[in-house]
Amino acid sequence: CGALAELLAGRAKRRRCVPERGPGLQDAAVRLLSCHQNLSDLFLEVENSNKSTEQSSTEPPRVVSEPFVVSALQEQASRLSVPLGILSAKTAVANVEQISQASLESGQTVLLNGEQRKKLSSLLETIKDLSVHSAFCCSLFCQEMWKMQSPPVLEVVWHLHRGNTVNLGELLESNSDTPAVVEWLCSSLCLLCEQAEDSSQEMELCRHMLSDFVITFLQNGFQQTADQGKKLELKKSPQICFAVLQRMLTWVLDAIAKEKQEDTTKLQGVKCWLNIFNATMYRSTVCPDALHQFFIHTLTEVLTYNPLLKVSDAIHMQREWSFARTTPLLTTLYRKLFVAFSAEELLSHLQQVLETHEVNWQHVLSCVSTLVICQVKAEQLVKDLLSHLLTKAFENYDMENIITAFLIVRQAALEGPAVFMPYAEWFKASFGNSSGYHGNSKKALVFLFEFLSELVPFEAPQYLKVHIMHPPFVPAKYRSFLSEYIALAKTRLADLKVSIEDMGLYEDLSTKEIVQPHCQALQDVEKAIQIFENTGKIPTSVMEASIFRRPYYISRFIPALLQPRVLPEIPDSCMALIDSLKRANKIPPNVYSRYIQDCQAMRKKLVRDGSIEMETDHLKEPLEQLKAELAELRTLITDQSKYSAVPAQIAVISERLTAVLGHSKDENEAASLNSRVQVNVSDPRIEAPYQNVIDLLLTSFCQNLIAASYFNPPDRQGHCPSLFVKMICGHRDLLPALLTRLCQLIYYQGPSLNEAHVLGLAAFVVHLWECKSFVPEVDVGSLAPQPASARGLSVPEFCDRLLACRTGESLAFCLRFCTAAVSYCLCKFSSLPHGDLCSFLPPGLLKKLQYVVPRLNLEARGTGREEEEVELSWRFLSCPSVSYTKASLCLWKQTHFQELLKEKVFQLSFREWLLFELEIQPETDILSASERQDFHYWALYEWYLPASSASGGCDGDLEEACGILIDAFLDFFQRSELDSCGPLKTSEFFTHSSTVNPDILSKLQEMVLELGDRKALSAGRLRGREHFLFRVFQARLAGLGNGSAVGQQLRRQQELLLQKRILLGLPPPVLITTCQRGKRVTLDCEGFFHFVNSELRNVCSRGCALSYDITAHFFRGLLSASLDCEESAQGVNDVLAACRTKCPLLLCSAGRWWPRLEPVLCCQWTRLSGARLPQEMQRLKECRCSATSFLSSEAPFSLPDAPWISAAFLHFAIQQQVAHEGRSEVLRRLGSSAEQLLVSLLFFSLLDVISTRLAPQEEVDAREALEWCLEILRHLEELGMSWLVLFHAVDRGHGPYHVLRRATSDQYIRLLPLAFFSLIPGFHQELFVREPGFLAVVVDSYIQLLRLFVDGGNAPGSDQEAQSVHAANPVDSLEAITKARQFLLHSIPRCPRKSFTNVHQFLDLCEEFDPEMTAALLHYSKPAADLEYHDGPDLF
Repeated sequence: CGALAELLAGRAKRRRCVPERGPGLQDAAVRLLSCHQNLSDLFLEVENSNKSTEQSSTEPPRVVSEPFVVSALQEQASRLSVPLGILSAKTAVANVEQISQASLESGQTVLLNGEQRKKLSSLLETIKDLSVHSAFCCSLFCQEMWKMQSPPVLEVVWHLHRGNTVNLGELLESNSDTPAVVEWLCSSLCLLCEQAEDSSQEMELCRHMLSDFVITFLQNGFQQTADQGKKLELKKSPQICFAVLQRMLTWVLDAIAKEKQEDTTKLQGVKCWLNIFNATMYRSTVCPDALHQFFIHTLTEVLTYNPLLKVSDAIHMQREWSFARTTPLLTTLYRKLFVAFSAEELLSHLQQVLETHEVNWQHVLSCVSTLVICQVKAEQLVKDLLSHLLTKAFENYDMENIITAFLIVRQAALEGPAVFMPYAEWFKASFGNSSGYHGNSKKALVFLFEFLSELVPFEAPQYLKVHIMHPPFVPAKYRSFLSEYIALAKTRLADLKVSIEDMGLYEDLSTKEIVQPHCQALQDVEKAIQIFENTGKIPTSVMEASIFRRPYYISRFIPALLQPRVLPEIPDSCMALIDSLKRANKIPPNVYSRYIQDCQAMRKKLVRDGSIEMETDHLKEPLEQLKAELAELRTLITDQSKYSAVPAQIAVISERLTAVLGHSKDENEAASLNSRVQVNVSDPRIEAPYQNVIDLLLTSFCQNLIAASYFNPPDRQGHCPSLFVKMICGHRDLLPALLTRLCQLIYYQGPSLNEAHVLGLAAFVVHLWECKSFVPEVDVGSLAPQPASARGLSVPEFCDRLLACRTGESLAFCLRFCTAAVSYCLCKFSSLPHGDLCSFLPPGLLKKLQYVVPRLNLEARGTGREEEEVELSWRFLSCPSVSYTKASLCLWKQTHFQELLKEKVFQLSFREWLLFELEIQPETDILSASERQDFHYWALYEWYLPASSASGGCDGDLEEACGILIDAFLDFFQRSELDSCGPLKTSEFFTHSSTVNPDILSKLQEMVLELGDRKALSAGRLRGREHFLFRVFQARLAGLGNGSAVGQQLRRQQELLLQKRILLGLPPPVLITTCQRGKRVTLDCEGFFHFVNSELRNVCSRGCALSYDITAHFFRGLLSASLDCEESAQGVNDVLAACRTKCPLLLCSAGRWWPRLEPVLCCQWTRLSGARLPQEMQRLKECRCSATSFLSSEAPFSLPDAPWISAAFLHFAIQQQVAHEGRSEVLRRLGSSAEQLLVSLLFFSLLDVISTRLAPQEEVDAREALEWCLEILRHLEELGMSWLVLFHAVDRGHGPYHVLRRATSDQYIRLLPLAFFSLIPGFHQELFVREPGFLAVVVDSYIQLLRLFVDGGNAPGSDQEAQSVHAANPVDSLEAITKARQFLLHSIPRCPRKSFTNVHQFLDLCEEFDPEMTAALLHYSKPAADLEYHDGPDLF
């Protein structure tokens, strides 16, 4: 035909000059062709004829071909007497069948080869031409297609549909055998999917074919009401389309169910079909409602597919249905379906399906796992669903709802705490208290235990252990229900050969795996070694197990700990733990000896064999798998189109991580939720396997972040970083190694890190802050005595500690790190509302940034050259050569950043700024001394002093600023003192400068003096108003409380010593306030007096003397402040005279330190005044001179002052000048002239006796002190002087000796009974007769002594006294009480009746402590007649 066309064309050209002959020639040609034509070939040759004609003629190409084909068909139709359309349709079908024959013969029944496609293309062009001339019957063509010997090839149908030649719906509608059509379509589609994966060349074609077919199926099978009117003529195709989709879904689910038995080709085909669930491919072709309906239908079908599994099967097998263990085909299907719905819609539909259908539990639970992994909001929504199910269950006592809830929560918990709370925690929260779902009635309680009991035969051991270890709350009267269940559960555990007694010390009660006892013991040993390494102490759980769980300890734990090995040259943590247990007698000697022998034998054997290598790298293969999965994650992150696959990949990484670690994610998940992570910051070492894993994870995170940043900023990188960090946090056993590694990198190696490391670690810390609820508190070691309830560091606090600002290097690194972290956070969460953004920003990092940026950059203080605000782009930060000085300034100038700093949580207060600045070590500071002074001036006077208190400033109040400064100093000192003791005292992590920053201290002195100048002559000042210093001190002490615990008392004493240190750092006149009353200027010491009497009195030396430094500070301040008075000497006299009644301790302190004080004060007074010493000071000087001269010569002792003051000076002079052997002569020379002097001297000597117990370091000999007291006592007895008034209860509030108690520490006063009974050897027998009140004093002292010994913890401040009673040897304490009791029992019968008059007030207390003593007192207090009658013979 082609040659004929050329011939015809050529002849037409040559005969063009005779146009009237053209029609005749054409008719002749038609008659010639009619005799020899083949319509089938003609259909296929038309396209070629057109092309040839176009090449040889300038006439329109279709002028010849179209009329020719039509006329040829018309003639043939007339000859056969059939309609033109029927003939053309049948001829076209014959061509289709001929074209398809090659595919059918080759077995490739869905695709055509290249030659076939070429012929089919020509045929389709011809059919289009016939249709244009109304010479083609489409309906007949469709019918004839189904009459072919074999069904049409799928690609032919696709070309007919895609080219708008024959619509697929019309083709399907024309076949009356619907099941056959469905079967043909499904088998063709399956084969198409399989061939698509086999042939890379045909892959794109196959995808287009699938896309077009599925779009048609959706348009017809899920048509909406509005479309139905347009398609009323299509009655079968909607059913066929729906049936095909349903059949293909069943094919997929069948293949998933039999995945292990199916061949690879079929599974590849299934994977190809799953691509139809990409919602994006239907964006503009399928109605959204129809698409939503399709996805809902598919999800429902998946959840309800083949519901043969029973609940008992689900209970047994659900741990095998976790996300990582579920076939990837099913999880891929779920993830594609989830894209079309919000998390709320998914949970709502899941709830609806559960309520209305029989479900496939494997699919439902694997759906739950995929949901919590892939949907960020799923955790809370699942909790809401569980709450709904349990509420309905306990309202209607419905077993279906409660079992559904338990299955769902267990499945979600299997994915780890990073995505869902552990089962043990959920069970405790739901049923562990009276407000649980079961707590409203007995019926609900019975329902719960019936349900739990029915579960027992099917339960895994770990869940039974949860129920036993954390049982539901049960009121006391229903405890039998719980007891019955626990007995049943334990029986089940026994049947499973799992013993509660064999449960590990750190066993994971919610683990996915069943751990054998010997494996659990190995895990317990590993955890115990880790805790011991961090704390240096034998773990409490191990010590308790050695006592209360001895069978497990001896049979499991010890053998696992003492596994023979080649012992290292340098003892490791395991050896140290073994040695500690041995010293504590927790390892039997024979077992330890055998262990050492076995280790030595193993070493000898290995040496003999020529190899000392003990361990193989058992982690190699799992570690390589982990590396491969991390590499795969990186490929997904760098391709934004694959972000949806990231959560699934992270779940796989989590599973690989579990395999690498070789055990469950946490040794005791239920307990570890409240336990602290142990980090040894003084020596941050990590075992090699853990360090390899942590470095691999951190490297992967940093590389992923940098790689993703090349393409997208953080806000367009999806949830991958957050999910990755959550996954790591979910592996609780990795947390100590992770935080230790962060300590190594940030604190110890921070300045040496490059920019990529800084950026990656900063982003990691941001997401660690985001996951702070998943990480327990961090225990870095107790640095001081703390109560058991003292909390550890939270993760943000721990990270803040890592970013130290002490040296120039650490300041620069802090700037880099904080800038990177805050910039990343602002970019990552830029789309969040302001309030939500604030919750994602770590406050500690912003505060450090506020401190460092102005310190290192003048422009940030507003004193340098101002520039316009520059936007800080993420690309600039991720550049390898980034300048962080410039970057931090750009960030600082951003309006958005400054707005954030106005939030209360992010404001750097004056106190916080001071604590940061006090940490700086001037010798290593990046600023010079002058630059540092300029910075301090700006911060104090230009920033914080004028700033409002709402923004962390002082409102311009200089007194408030001084108070904050002092408060910061004390906190800094407190930390320094705490960090200087304990096991971590050598760690730089906790080392603070032992001296305060001199620049800051000078600023405080400057401000205090300025404040004093302002108030020096303030008129009308109220008397008794405390100095602001003492208000600050008292407020801090009130915050510490006045508890009785030893730790609290020690902290209070430490605080007082630090406050005294602050006072000594300020000018001495600060202690004295100058007041103006009328025209007279006076000195007011009320504030200092109150501080001494209420606080310093309880930390004084030997119970009655302040330390020299504070004593001298007061007297020096007094002399300096007196210059403001009109008469300086009178001002000094007034204050010292007031001391006699208001603060006698100052005068006692002067008595002790006068030899050192006198030259200092005399020199100062001469320098200031030049006049004679004030009278009161002169009297003190005379007291000392009188005592010195009396002791050094035969001169008599005079009383230049009050007897108690003279006694104090004499007491300290005797200690300093007179040997013990010569003190008897001192008493003889004193004679009987001064009773109050001798009694006061006895009192001060008794304080020395007490001091030998409380403060042995005072260098007072206990024996000599007691003998001296006894000598004074005998002297008083010989002279007939009464001394009991020192101990008499009636005279404690007044009397001549009351001032002595006011000058003595409360602690010493409470211990006077101990000193009293130490005087027993000096008691004269006549005391009972001569002193009517002696018995009352003895009884009162005895009761107080018993109270100290027995009830030490019940009285404020008495713990320490009780310890002093026990002293170094408890036997001595009991001996002292025994002697006191014997003395009292022997003394009672000798006492006259009048002695019992004052005893009755003590009987109730005595009855509480010593009923026998009370009986004796009552017996002998009766009249003599009663005693005689009682003691007479019983005559009847």
